[in-house]
Amino acid sequence: MSQISQVTEQAVHAALAKVMEPELGRDLETLKMVHKVEVKDGEVTVGVELMTPACLYKEELGRAVTDAVKKIPGVTAVNLELTANVVKRSARPDQGRLPGVKNIIAVAAGKGGVGKSTVATNLALALRQWGATVGLLDADVYGPSVPTMLGEPDVPAGNKAGNKIIPAIHWGIRVMSVGFFIEKDGAVVWRGPMVHKLLQQFLEDVEWGELDYLIVDLPPGTGDAQLSLSQLIPITGAVMVTTPQEVALIDVVKACSMFKKVEIPILGVIENMSYYVCPGCGHTDEIFSHGGGKRLAETLGTTFLGEVPIDAKVRSGGDTGRPVVVGAPESANAKLFMEIAARVATRISVLTNSAPKRVAGLVSIR
Repeated sequence: MSQISQVTEQAVHAALAKVMEPELGRDLETLKMVHKVEVKDGEVTVGVELMTPACLYKEELGRAVTDAVKKIPGVTAVNLELTANVVKRSARPDQGRLPGVKNIIAVAAGKGGVGKSTVATNLALALRQWGATVGLLDADVYGPSVPTMLGEPDVPAGNKAGNKIIPAIHWGIRVMSVGFFIEKDGAVVWRGPMVHKLLQQFLEDVEWGELDYLIVDLPPGTGDAQLSLSQLIPITGAVMVTTPQEVALIDVVKACSMFKKVEIPILGVIENMSYYVCPGCGHTDEIFSHGGGKRLAETLGTTFLGEVPIDAKVRSGGDTGRPVVVGAPESANAKLFMEIAARVATRISVLTNSAPKRVAGLVSIR
């Protein structure tokens, strides 16, 4: 009995104050991630709230919590409850649209043809696979490829009373695209003000609901859509997509310069089409050079989020409406996208942690 009497809630909190969150480098108590401690006859129940369900190190952190509590004299068992609650990034007063969306991630590229929409689509689906609530806005007005990449919707886009537009549901994510409202072979021939008006309608008149992450697939370059969105909504950060060769990297630097001018942080760089692995012999060929994305991230002082090789499964998934994350979830590239999505979510957690604002709605991840 003397040992069991030493097990108190205060002792548990003291033990957890020595457990560090790997990315933020601070202890769980300081970060207010411990939201539940119960002690009964030497059995301890601990609830830890992660900042995103897309957490690569949750097993490592869970072991650290369990080990720390087990060291308390008198503890006979430890029950760990892991939940996640995505932190909402604060917005300027003039960017009050989408109040139910916690974080908006722009996926951008300096030039076309680098696989930006493929990355945006698989990134959105990967975050959904992690357990987050996700939306995908296809802001590439002149070349809307998201509807093709996602295939037939489970629920098509439509209107409801009050003239609100209901986004389509594809693979569990909410999706909106101008491609839903034009003929497949039709062209959008609009000037800048019309693009701005359409994007404003997609933000104000679409029933996005409560989302942890809204992925915005931007058109390539530094044009009207980018400027309009930076003015209309509080973009948490931008993910830059590039291929390894120098001509693509130069254009990414220009795009990053634009985001800096409109005060949108760069979350990191993804190198797409990084290399090709022959499925027959395993030989690796760096068709577009290699490593440019990593060097660019170092130059920009941002995170290198990962490299995605050329793979027929990724290409065919986009052509057939079954992106690799959902069409071949056990494949190497699907797992790569899952890791990249987790790194993006972690970067957001680091950015928003300086002024955390928790929003109701825990997600169980265990």
